[in-house]
Amino acid sequence: MESNLKKKLKVGDNLKSGRGSWDFGGDVSKTFVEHAKKSIMGYEEGHQIICKLSDFFCKDNNTILDIGVSTGELLKKMVKHNNHKKNLKYIGIDNQKNMIAKAKSELKNRAVRLEVSDITKKKLPKNEFTISYYTLQFIPPKYRQKVFDNIYSSLSWGGGFVMFEKVRGSDARFQDIMSNLYVNFKTEMGFSASEILGKAESIKGVLEPFSTDGNIGLLKRAGFVDVMSIYKNICFEGFFCIK
Repeated sequence: MESNLKKKLKVGDNLKSGRGSWDFGGDVSKTFVEHAKKSIMGYEEGHQIICKLSDFFCKDNNTILDIGVSTGELLKKMVKHNNHKKNLKYIGIDNQKNMIAKAKSELKNRAVRLEVSDITKKKLPKNEFTISYYTLQFIPPKYRQKVFDNIYSSLSWGGGFVMFEKVRGSDARFQDIMSNLYVNFKTEMGFSASEILGKAESIKGVLEPFSTDGNIGLLKRAGFVDVMSIYKNICFEGFFCIK
């Protein structure tokens, strides 16, 4: 029984994790993008939306902040999308050194600063556009409001915040339907039944999604008044706010 409790579970894309102990360290950075594309509905579509949304906030001399930059896939697209603008600064933060190392190998640009930091403890730098792409759902709930408050404080007046999160259903019936559809999606993407179960076991107590209303509540308590949903695909949602 003891060995089964400690057994590493296969979660797909050559990744393994123990029950309730998923993290983004170790070798995750090597296959992270491939795994994310197969695990998140509309993964690349969300990138496109954010790049186009940045046109309204990324002006000459402005700063863009990416919280949970991971391997830098989205930030790399942002740099390319805005390369005609002058003196833009990009800051990418992640709490995993292997992710930042991978991002640095992908983003060789003097305008980009990448750092290993814990956003539950760090005061965020002033910026005009903040991105959080499926990151805050991994922040323990007891720290989450503090992080939202920090994001609001770091934004310049009139700045934009875009956040994509996995969301829970508004009641048990909706949650059951959404969960079933999500399993269908992962099956269609090539994950085996054991890998789907393994991932579900590994993220227990690690991935803690809130409902749509729960996320909006966090945003409004932080100070955001102007909030709207800009993307929804079953259990994945994009929120957009202006300070």
